Amino acid sequence: MDGSVAAPRPILALVIRFFAAGSLATMAMLVKLAGSRGVALPELLFWRQAVTLVVLGSAIALTGRLATLRTERLGAHARRAFLGVTSMAFVYGAVLLLPLAEATVLGFTTPLFAVLIALIWFRERIGIYRWTAVGLGFLGVGIVMLPDLGGGVSVEGLAVGLIAGAFVALISFLIQDLNRSESPWSIVFWFVAFTTPALALFLPFVGAAHDPTTWGIVIAMGLAGAVAQLFLTWSLRFGSAATIIVIDYTSLVWAVFYGEPVFGRLPPATLWLGAPLIIGAGLVVAWREHRLSRRNRAG
Repeated sequence: MDGSVAAPRPILALVIRFFAAGSLATMAMLVKLAGSRGVALPELLFWRQAVTLVVLGSAIALTGRLATLRTERLGAHARRAFLGVTSMAFVYGAVLLLPLAEATVLGFTTPLFAVLIALIWFRERIGIYRWTAVGLGFLGVGIVMLPDLGGGVSVEGLAVGLIAGAFVALISFLIQDLNRSESPWSIVFWFVAFTTPALALFLPFVGAAHDPTTWGIVIAMGLAGAVAQLFLTWSLRFGSAATIIVIDYTSLVWAVFYGEPVFGRLPPATLWLGAPLIIGAGLVVAWREHRLSRRNRAG
């Protein structure tokens, strides 16, 4: 899959992805905090995109990068925007429905879904290593979500979290494809340019007045999302999704760190039993993808 990377620089990709993981974890914490203060999901999605559009548009104008927005692939950008905002809805929904650490762990199923997408979409042969990893990963999901020990995790939250993992995997492939011909500025700009007006249509039905503290949380969430979006896109420009996805596991450290002081909740014992299986499965997938890419390049 490295063939779809625009300019392979694996170490740089890993560093960028590390900062992306921290930004995403911070954004998830702020999403949950804003939701607890009465901000509706469509409103969160709108402000996430609107803030990114303002920040990104200003940066592009001030740095003279308007030429980077030219594209002959508006259709591909539109498809990425539709699937991207759908993915965001499920990711945010999981954060709102589940405790932060559990929602984060479910996000780690993305590499497992990437294997299934490679099988279905690219007709790729999946060997024993990756099938074993998929099985162990979903076993870990089951352990984390054990109803008797998991602290009241809802079935709806579990379903939304798993769907979110599948969508994030799909979006990673789409972004890698766009990175072959588009700049990161262009990919993020067209994403927010397509989705911000569409999400604004929901505001008359869900928009509400908020106190200054809540608005501060919402704006901070949008800024964290803007930074994360750029870092994610840049990381996929320099490294394949299968190999850099391992860094995403550092977001669990952030989720646990935020859990106690912000929400007054420590993860249950089942998370510490199931998370290593999910993370280990993702590492096996990343290792196997790396071996396959090296073999393909040698061939």
